[in-house]
Amino acid sequence: MDDITSVVSSTIDQESSDLYRLSQSIWNQPELGFKEHFAHAELTDFLEKTGFVVEKSFKLVTAFRATYKHIEASVSTSGPNIAILCEYDALPGIGHACGHNLIAEVGVAAALAVKAAMIANPEQFSGTLTVLGCPAEEGLCGKADLLRLGAFDGIDVAVMAHPSQTTLATPNYVSMSPLSVKYFGKAAHASSYPWEGLNALDAAVACYNNISNLRQQMKPNWRVHGVIKNGGAQPNIIPEETELEYYLRTPTDDEMVTLKQKVEGCVQGAALATGCTVEMKFSDKSYSNLLSNKTLVELFVKNAVPFGIEFETNEEKKRKFGGSTDMGNVSHVIPSIHPKFYIGTSVSNHSKEFTVAAGDMKAQKYSLDIAKALAMTALEVYHKPDLMNQIKIDFNKDISGQ
Repeated sequence: MDDITSVVSSTIDQESSDLYRLSQSIWNQPELGFKEHFAHAELTDFLEKTGFVVEKSFKLVTAFRATYKHIEASVSTSGPNIAILCEYDALPGIGHACGHNLIAEVGVAAALAVKAAMIANPEQFSGTLTVLGCPAEEGLCGKADLLRLGAFDGIDVAVMAHPSQTTLATPNYVSMSPLSVKYFGKAAHASSYPWEGLNALDAAVACYNNISNLRQQMKPNWRVHGVIKNGGAQPNIIPEETELEYYLRTPTDDEMVTLKQKVEGCVQGAALATGCTVEMKFSDKSYSNLLSNKTLVELFVKNAVPFGIEFETNEEKKRKFGGSTDMGNVSHVIPSIHPKFYIGTSVSNHSKEFTVAAGDMKAQKYSLDIAKALAMTALEVYHKPDLMNQIKIDFNKDISGQ
């Protein structure tokens, strides 16, 4: 497919200036989850101008779907529907510290290249290309909403890529469940009549310490981390209400069930010890661990080579316990890949320094090379319909835990 590689590469190179401007516009105006109105408008306008059929506010106000359908008359099947996903929400206070402006750029760039290759070689490809705009990845699990609302119905394969400090084909994204805890006590004068009160701050501190003690008996690859969001009003009033927020993480969804039970004991024990009442709630939207489809990963790695992409070889870094993504939720429903890619910095995501790196011109070559590799991966699936059979076999093995 050397001729196809040439089309993909030249298309993205020719559009590189406009793609950079698109990324910069999103980077310069960071928006929080479900409020990405500017990014939504920028991306949908760009896709409309480049020939996609665009549905704005698709299922969610700041989500979108852009499609291009290519069916060659000589091909008996309509071909697979491959979705390339864009994210574009930012983090509070520090902007695009996870580089979602680059995720959006990569998604659009890959889609432009796929469409151009389909048009240039009509006899070789058949299928539907979908660009799905996915809001609110950061802490709000927007893709869980899109799955529930049917936005992924009819999609056969989903792909995207995420900026990072290193390039990994199969990053270790884990299951994550948010937990909110509220303790209710009784206010009283902290000096004159402390015996009349029930100290909700003591309950919150006891809960925090209980969970800290639990870590000694947790598996090395389990995580529980949190904050006290409300600790009371002022020192001379016994706090009558406090609030904590935690994230629980485990390598798999099954292990999450066990960790939740252990943490719940810590929460309830603090209420019992202080005489307070407690309300605890695990989020209705939890993040599933990422299942990277074996066949898709192999195709991606193979197609990355011509563009000079180098993957991490250090085994410790490859196995490193990662964060969480709602792409994990998608991967339990649809065969998926979510590689990470280096953007020219060693600083970690969710830092002010990574915000700077995500807006740096230096990130562009890395981002556009990854877009080319994603485009070639999608095109190979369109070109070889039998690949879908193996992709589905791998997927069924993953979800059955084999």
